[in-house]
Amino acid sequence: MRENFSYELQHIDKYTGARAGVFHTPHGDILTPVYMPVGTQATVKGVYPRDLKEAGSSIILSNTYHLYIRPGDELVKKAGGLHAFMNWDGPILTDSGGFQVFSLTKLNKIKEEGVYFNSHVDGSKHLFTPERVMSIQENLGADIIMQFDQCSEYGYTHAQAEAAMDRTTNWLKRCVDAKTRRDQALFPIVQGNMYDDLRLESLRRAKPFATEGIAIGGLSVGEPKHRMYEILELIRPELPESVPRYLMGVGSPDCLIEGVRRGIDMFDCVLATRVGRNGTAFTSKGKVVARNGAYREDFTPLDENCNCYCCKNYTKAYIRHLINVNEMLSSMLLSLHNITFLHKLMRDMREAIFADSFTAFAEEFYSQYGKI
Repeated sequence: MRENFSYELQHIDKYTGARAGVFHTPHGDILTPVYMPVGTQATVKGVYPRDLKEAGSSIILSNTYHLYIRPGDELVKKAGGLHAFMNWDGPILTDSGGFQVFSLTKLNKIKEEGVYFNSHVDGSKHLFTPERVMSIQENLGADIIMQFDQCSEYGYTHAQAEAAMDRTTNWLKRCVDAKTRRDQALFPIVQGNMYDDLRLESLRRAKPFATEGIAIGGLSVGEPKHRMYEILELIRPELPESVPRYLMGVGSPDCLIEGVRRGIDMFDCVLATRVGRNGTAFTSKGKVVARNGAYREDFTPLDENCNCYCCKNYTKAYIRHLINVNEMLSSMLLSLHNITFLHKLMRDMREAIFADSFTAFAEEFYSQYGKI
Protein backbone atom coordinates (compact mmCIF):
# COMPACT_ATOMS: atom_id res chain seq x y z
CA MET A 1 0.00 0.00 0.00
CA ARG A 2 1.31 3.46 -0.91
CA GLU A 3 2.21 5.53 2.14
CA ASN A 4 2.70 8.87 0.42
CA PHE A 5 0.40 11.34 -1.26
CA SER A 6 0.87 13.29 -4.45
CA TYR A 7 -1.26 15.49 -6.66
CA GLU A 8 -0.85 15.45 -10.42
CA LEU A 9 -2.26 18.55 -12.10
CA GLN A 10 -3.24 17.27 -15.54
CA HIS A 11 -4.85 20.26 -17.23
CA ILE A 12 -6.01 23.83 -16.60
CA ASP A 13 -8.84 25.29 -18.66
CA LYS A 14 -7.14 28.14 -20.48
CA TYR A 15 -10.12 30.48 -20.24
CA THR A 16 -11.22 30.01 -16.62
CA GLY A 17 -8.34 28.34 -14.81
CA ALA A 18 -10.53 25.42 -13.73
CA ARG A 19 -8.29 22.46 -12.85
CA ALA A 20 -8.35 18.73 -13.58
CA GLY A 21 -5.98 16.34 -11.86
CA VAL A 22 -5.53 13.13 -9.92
CA PHE A 23 -4.84 12.84 -6.20
CA HIS A 24 -2.84 9.70 -5.39
CA THR A 25 -3.60 8.26 -1.92
CA PRO A 26 -2.81 5.00 -0.09
CA HIS A 27 -6.30 3.64 -0.81
CA GLY A 28 -6.59 4.69 -4.42
CA ASP A 29 -6.55 7.56 -6.88
CA ILE A 30 -9.08 10.37 -6.81
CA LEU A 31 -9.86 12.13 -10.09
CA THR A 32 -10.48 15.83 -9.58
CA PRO A 33 -12.59 17.88 -9.49
CA VAL A 34 -14.45 15.58 -7.13
CA TYR A 35 -17.61 15.62 -5.04
CA MET A 36 -17.29 13.57 -1.83
CA PRO A 37 -20.45 12.09 -0.25
CA VAL A 38 -20.67 12.55 3.50
CA GLY A 39 -20.94 9.52 5.78
CA THR A 40 -21.08 11.39 9.08
CA GLN A 41 -21.37 8.36 11.35
CA ALA A 42 -19.42 5.86 9.20
CA THR A 43 -22.24 5.49 6.70
CA VAL A 44 -23.74 7.58 3.92
CA LYS A 45 -27.37 7.73 5.02
CA GLY A 46 -29.63 5.40 3.05
CA VAL A 47 -27.06 4.25 0.48
CA TYR A 48 -25.25 0.91 0.32
CA PRO A 49 -21.47 1.18 -0.10
CA ARG A 50 -21.69 -1.02 -3.21
CA ASP A 51 -24.14 1.47 -4.71
CA LEU A 52 -21.86 4.37 -3.85
CA LYS A 53 -19.09 2.73 -5.85
CA GLU A 54 -21.41 2.03 -8.77
CA ALA A 55 -22.53 5.66 -8.67
CA GLY A 56 -18.92 6.79 -9.00
CA SER A 57 -17.86 7.61 -5.43
CA SER A 58 -14.08 7.46 -5.14
CA ILE A 59 -13.83 8.94 -1.62
CA ILE A 60 -16.25 9.46 1.27
CA LEU A 61 -16.19 11.47 4.48
CA SER A 62 -16.80 10.69 8.12
CA ASN A 63 -16.95 12.96 11.15
CA THR A 64 -14.44 12.97 13.98
CA TYR A 65 -16.77 14.45 16.60
CA HIS A 66 -19.64 12.04 16.02
CA LEU A 67 -17.42 8.94 15.88
CA TYR A 68 -15.59 10.06 19.02
CA ILE A 69 -18.93 10.33 20.83
CA ARG A 70 -20.32 7.08 19.37
CA PRO A 71 -19.01 4.38 19.11
CA GLY A 72 -15.66 5.84 20.23
CA ASP A 73 -12.40 6.12 18.31
CA GLU A 74 -10.73 3.40 20.39
CA LEU A 75 -13.40 0.91 19.32
CA VAL A 76 -12.95 1.88 15.68
CA LYS A 77 -9.20 1.36 16.08
CA LYS A 78 -9.82 -2.13 17.52
CA ALA A 79 -11.99 -2.89 14.48
CA GLY A 80 -9.04 -2.11 12.21
CA GLY A 81 -9.86 1.54 11.52
CA LEU A 82 -12.68 3.07 9.52
CA HIS A 83 -11.85 1.20 6.31
CA ALA A 84 -12.40 -2.16 7.99
CA PHE A 85 -15.15 -0.98 10.35
CA MET A 86 -17.38 0.36 7.56
CA ASN A 87 -16.11 -1.99 4.84
CA TRP A 88 -14.95 0.76 2.50
CA ASP A 89 -11.68 0.07 0.70
CA GLY A 90 -11.41 3.46 -1.01
CA PRO A 91 -10.03 6.72 0.38
CA ILE A 92 -11.69 8.29 3.43
CA LEU A 93 -11.50 11.84 4.77
CA THR A 94 -12.34 12.84 8.33
CA ASP A 95 -13.00 16.41 9.38
CA SER A 96 -11.64 17.64 12.67
CA GLY A 97 -14.93 17.85 14.53
CA GLY A 98 -14.36 21.53 15.19
CA PHE A 99 -17.47 22.70 13.37
CA GLN A 100 -19.64 20.24 15.32
CA VAL A 101 -18.09 21.25 18.65
CA PHE A 102 -19.20 24.83 18.00
CA SER A 103 -22.52 24.16 16.26
CA LEU A 104 -23.96 21.12 18.06
CA THR A 105 -22.80 21.61 21.64
CA LYS A 106 -24.87 24.23 23.42
CA LEU A 107 -22.33 24.38 26.22
CA ASN A 108 -18.75 24.97 25.13
CA LYS A 109 -15.86 27.08 26.32
CA ILE A 110 -13.02 28.03 23.99
CA LYS A 111 -9.59 28.26 25.58
CA GLU A 112 -6.14 28.45 24.02
CA GLU A 113 -5.51 24.84 25.03
CA GLY A 114 -8.67 23.64 23.28
CA VAL A 115 -12.45 23.51 23.55
CA TYR A 116 -14.34 22.23 26.58
CA PHE A 117 -17.79 21.00 25.60
CA ASN A 118 -20.73 18.90 26.64
CA SER A 119 -21.83 15.98 24.46
CA HIS A 120 -25.02 16.63 22.51
CA VAL A 121 -26.01 13.01 23.27
CA ASP A 122 -25.76 12.72 27.04
CA GLY A 123 -24.33 16.00 28.31
CA SER A 124 -21.03 14.45 29.39
CA LYS A 125 -18.02 16.77 29.56
CA HIS A 126 -15.13 16.54 27.08
CA LEU A 127 -12.08 18.46 25.94
CA PHE A 128 -10.87 18.66 22.34
CA THR A 129 -7.29 19.86 21.96
CA PRO A 130 -5.32 19.81 18.71
CA GLU A 131 -3.33 16.89 20.11
CA ARG A 132 -6.45 14.96 21.09
CA VAL A 133 -8.07 15.54 17.71
CA MET A 134 -4.96 14.22 15.95
CA SER A 135 -5.00 11.15 18.19
CA ILE A 136 -8.70 10.51 17.46
CA GLN A 137 -8.19 10.83 13.70
CA GLU A 138 -5.17 8.54 13.83
CA ASN A 139 -7.30 5.96 15.62
CA LEU A 140 -10.01 6.35 12.97
CA GLY A 141 -7.37 5.82 10.28
CA ALA A 142 -8.71 8.02 7.47
CA ASP A 143 -6.41 8.79 4.55
CA ILE A 144 -6.98 12.54 4.77
CA ILE A 145 -7.35 14.32 8.11
CA MET A 146 -8.10 17.93 9.02
CA GLN A 147 -6.44 20.23 11.48
CA PHE A 148 -8.44 21.31 14.53
CA ASP A 149 -9.66 24.82 13.76
CA GLN A 150 -12.05 27.45 15.05
CA CYS A 151 -14.74 28.16 12.48
CA SER A 152 -15.96 31.67 13.30
CA GLU A 153 -19.65 32.32 12.81
CA TYR A 154 -21.07 34.45 10.02
CA GLY A 155 -21.60 37.89 11.54
CA TYR A 156 -18.48 37.89 13.73
CA THR A 157 -16.78 41.24 14.12
CA HIS A 158 -13.32 41.71 12.62
CA ALA A 159 -11.76 41.39 16.07
CA GLN A 160 -13.64 38.18 16.85
CA ALA A 161 -12.76 36.69 13.46
CA GLU A 162 -9.10 37.66 13.88
CA ALA A 163 -8.92 35.98 17.28
CA ALA A 164 -10.42 32.80 15.81
CA MET A 165 -7.95 32.93 12.90
CA ASP A 166 -5.01 33.36 15.28
CA ARG A 167 -6.17 30.40 17.32
CA THR A 168 -6.61 28.31 14.16
CA THR A 169 -2.99 29.06 13.20
CA ASN A 170 -1.70 28.17 16.66
CA TRP A 171 -3.70 24.95 16.67
CA LEU A 172 -2.40 24.05 13.21
CA LYS A 173 1.19 24.11 14.44
CA ARG A 174 0.24 21.88 17.36
CA CYS A 175 -1.57 19.47 15.02
CA VAL A 176 1.53 19.20 12.84
CA ASP A 177 3.70 18.49 15.87
CA ALA A 178 1.27 15.88 17.22
CA LYS A 179 0.75 13.95 13.97
CA THR A 180 2.64 10.63 13.84
CA ARG A 181 1.19 8.54 10.99
CA ARG A 182 2.90 8.82 7.60
CA ASP A 183 -0.06 7.21 5.81
CA GLN A 184 -2.35 10.15 6.60
CA ALA A 185 -2.36 13.52 4.82
CA LEU A 186 -3.01 16.53 7.05
CA PHE A 187 -4.77 19.51 5.45
CA PRO A 188 -4.50 22.95 7.07
CA ILE A 189 -7.66 25.06 6.97
CA VAL A 190 -7.93 28.66 5.79
CA GLN A 191 -10.27 30.72 7.98
CA GLY A 192 -10.83 34.47 8.33
CA ASN A 193 -14.61 34.78 8.11
CA MET A 194 -15.81 37.33 5.51
CA TYR A 195 -12.84 39.69 5.91
CA ASP A 196 -10.49 39.93 2.94
CA ASP A 197 -7.41 40.81 4.96
CA LEU A 198 -7.95 37.94 7.39
CA ARG A 199 -8.54 35.43 4.61
CA LEU A 200 -5.28 36.37 2.92
CA GLU A 201 -3.38 36.34 6.20
CA SER A 202 -4.80 32.96 7.19
CA LEU A 203 -3.81 31.54 3.82
CA ARG A 204 -0.31 33.01 4.15
CA ARG A 205 0.10 31.28 7.51
CA ALA A 206 -1.36 27.96 6.32
CA LYS A 207 0.65 27.60 3.09
CA PRO A 208 3.92 26.40 4.68
CA PHE A 209 1.99 23.45 6.13
CA ALA A 210 0.07 22.65 2.93
CA THR A 211 2.42 19.91 1.78
CA GLU A 212 -0.34 17.45 0.81
CA GLY A 213 -3.44 19.59 0.44
CA ILE A 214 -5.21 22.70 1.71
CA ALA A 215 -8.79 23.29 2.86
CA ILE A 216 -10.94 26.41 2.85
CA GLY A 217 -13.36 26.51 5.77
CA GLY A 218 -15.90 28.92 7.13
CA LEU A 219 -17.79 29.44 3.87
CA SER A 220 -21.34 28.39 2.97
CA VAL A 221 -22.28 29.19 6.57
CA GLY A 222 -25.04 31.69 5.87
CA GLU A 223 -23.33 34.34 3.77
CA PRO A 224 -24.69 35.28 0.32
CA LYS A 225 -23.30 33.04 -2.39
CA HIS A 226 -21.76 35.98 -4.23
CA ARG A 227 -19.67 36.72 -1.13
CA MET A 228 -18.33 33.17 -1.06
CA TYR A 229 -17.37 33.49 -4.73
CA GLU A 230 -15.66 36.83 -4.05
CA ILE A 231 -13.53 35.28 -1.33
CA LEU A 232 -12.59 32.38 -3.59
CA GLU A 233 -11.57 34.87 -6.26
CA LEU A 234 -9.57 36.83 -3.69
CA ILE A 235 -7.49 33.92 -2.41
CA ARG A 236 -7.23 32.02 -5.68
CA PRO A 237 -3.95 33.64 -6.89
CA GLU A 238 -2.30 32.77 -3.57
CA LEU A 239 -3.46 29.14 -3.31
CA PRO A 240 -0.71 26.55 -3.85
CA GLU A 241 -0.77 24.97 -7.29
CA SER A 242 0.80 21.61 -6.49
CA VAL A 243 -1.72 20.24 -3.97
CA PRO A 244 -5.50 19.68 -4.04
CA ARG A 245 -7.70 22.55 -2.87
CA TYR A 246 -10.69 21.51 -0.77
CA LEU A 247 -13.75 23.76 -0.23
CA MET A 248 -15.45 22.39 2.87
CA GLY A 249 -19.21 21.88 3.18
CA VAL A 250 -20.24 22.95 -0.34
CA GLY A 251 -22.31 20.71 -2.61
CA SER A 252 -25.20 22.33 -4.49
CA PRO A 253 -24.83 21.98 -8.28
CA ASP A 254 -24.37 25.70 -8.87
CA CYS A 255 -21.80 26.05 -6.09
CA LEU A 256 -19.86 23.08 -7.44
CA ILE A 257 -19.69 24.71 -10.87
CA GLU A 258 -18.71 28.10 -9.48
CA GLY A 259 -16.14 26.54 -7.15
CA VAL A 260 -14.49 24.58 -9.95
CA ARG A 261 -14.53 27.73 -12.09
CA ARG A 262 -12.45 29.35 -9.35
CA GLY A 263 -9.85 26.60 -9.11
CA ILE A 264 -11.27 24.32 -6.40
CA ASP A 265 -10.59 20.58 -6.67
CA MET A 266 -12.52 18.89 -3.83
CA PHE A 267 -15.98 19.42 -2.32
CA ASP A 268 -18.20 17.72 0.26
CA CYS A 269 -21.73 18.29 1.48
CA VAL A 270 -24.63 16.45 3.12
CA LEU A 271 -27.07 18.27 0.83
CA ALA A 272 -27.50 15.44 -1.70
CA THR A 273 -28.78 12.96 0.88
CA ARG A 274 -30.51 15.53 3.09
CA VAL A 275 -32.74 16.90 0.33
CA GLY A 276 -33.21 13.35 -0.94
CA ARG A 277 -34.66 12.34 2.41
CA ASN A 278 -36.95 15.35 2.15
CA GLY A 279 -38.25 14.32 -1.28
CA THR A 280 -36.19 16.50 -3.61
CA ALA A 281 -34.08 15.42 -6.59
CA PHE A 282 -31.41 17.24 -8.57
CA THR A 283 -32.02 16.79 -12.29
CA SER A 284 -30.52 18.16 -15.49
CA LYS A 285 -33.59 20.42 -15.81
CA GLY A 286 -33.60 21.69 -12.24
CA LYS A 287 -34.90 20.48 -8.91
CA VAL A 288 -37.84 18.08 -8.78
CA VAL A 289 -39.87 18.10 -5.56
CA ALA A 290 -41.16 14.58 -6.00
CA ARG A 291 -43.85 14.76 -3.33
CA ASN A 292 -45.78 17.37 -5.33
CA GLY A 293 -49.19 16.46 -6.70
CA ALA A 294 -48.08 17.36 -10.22
CA TYR A 295 -46.27 14.00 -10.36
CA ARG A 296 -49.19 11.81 -9.27
CA GLU A 297 -49.62 10.41 -12.78
CA ASP A 298 -46.15 11.15 -14.13
CA PHE A 299 -44.77 7.82 -15.30
CA THR A 300 -41.41 9.20 -16.49
CA PRO A 301 -38.10 8.91 -14.61
CA LEU A 302 -36.76 11.68 -12.42
CA ASP A 303 -34.21 12.54 -15.09
CA GLU A 304 -34.20 11.04 -18.57
CA ASN A 305 -30.49 11.87 -18.82
CA CYS A 306 -29.58 9.82 -15.74
CA ASN A 307 -28.69 6.14 -15.71
CA CYS A 308 -28.81 5.56 -11.96
CA TYR A 309 -30.73 2.60 -10.54
CA CYS A 310 -33.61 4.88 -9.57
CA CYS A 311 -34.04 6.48 -12.97
CA LYS A 312 -33.65 3.20 -14.84
CA ASN A 313 -36.33 1.43 -12.82
CA TYR A 314 -38.84 3.83 -11.26
CA THR A 315 -41.09 6.75 -12.14
CA LYS A 316 -41.91 10.03 -10.46
CA ALA A 317 -45.40 8.72 -9.72
CA TYR A 318 -44.00 5.72 -7.85
CA ILE A 319 -41.48 7.80 -5.89
CA ARG A 320 -44.20 10.29 -4.98
CA HIS A 321 -46.30 7.39 -3.70
CA LEU A 322 -43.41 6.12 -1.56
CA ILE A 323 -42.90 9.57 -0.07
CA ASN A 324 -46.55 10.04 0.75
CA VAL A 325 -46.81 6.70 2.55
CA ASN A 326 -43.52 7.30 4.39
CA GLU A 327 -41.67 4.37 2.86
CA MET A 328 -37.91 4.53 3.45
CA LEU A 329 -37.22 3.37 -0.10
CA SER A 330 -38.06 6.87 -1.34
CA SER A 331 -35.18 8.35 0.67
CA MET A 332 -32.83 5.62 -0.51
CA LEU A 333 -33.69 6.08 -4.18
CA LEU A 334 -33.56 9.87 -4.10
CA SER A 335 -30.29 9.92 -2.16
CA LEU A 336 -28.68 7.52 -4.61
CA HIS A 337 -29.98 9.53 -7.55
CA ASN A 338 -28.67 12.83 -6.16
CA ILE A 339 -25.22 11.42 -5.46
CA THR A 340 -25.10 9.90 -8.95
CA PHE A 341 -26.18 13.23 -10.45
CA LEU A 342 -23.40 15.13 -8.70
CA HIS A 343 -20.76 12.59 -9.67
CA LYS A 344 -21.82 12.90 -13.31
CA LEU A 345 -21.70 16.67 -13.01
CA MET A 346 -18.10 16.46 -11.79
CA ARG A 347 -17.12 14.07 -14.59
CA ASP A 348 -18.70 16.36 -17.16
CA MET A 349 -16.84 19.34 -15.74
CA ARG A 350 -13.60 17.39 -15.85
CA GLU A 351 -14.13 16.59 -19.53
CA ALA A 352 -14.93 20.24 -20.24
CA ILE A 353 -11.71 21.32 -18.55
CA PHE A 354 -9.64 19.03 -20.75
CA ALA A 355 -11.44 20.46 -23.79
CA ASP A 356 -10.91 24.08 -22.63
CA SER A 357 -14.68 24.51 -22.85
CA PHE A 358 -15.66 25.01 -19.21
CA THR A 359 -17.44 28.30 -19.79
CA ALA A 360 -19.59 26.84 -22.57
CA PHE A 361 -20.35 23.80 -20.40
CA ALA A 362 -21.47 25.96 -17.48
CA GLU A 363 -23.67 28.12 -19.69
CA GLU A 364 -25.33 25.06 -21.20
CA PHE A 365 -25.89 23.53 -17.77
CA TYR A 366 -27.48 26.70 -16.42
CA SER A 367 -29.67 27.08 -19.48
CA GLN A 368 -31.33 23.78 -18.53
CA TYR A 369 -30.97 23.71 -14.74
CA GLY A 370 -31.46 27.39 -14.06
CA LYS A 371 -28.92 29.60 -12.30
CA ILE A 372 -29.59 30.03 -8.61
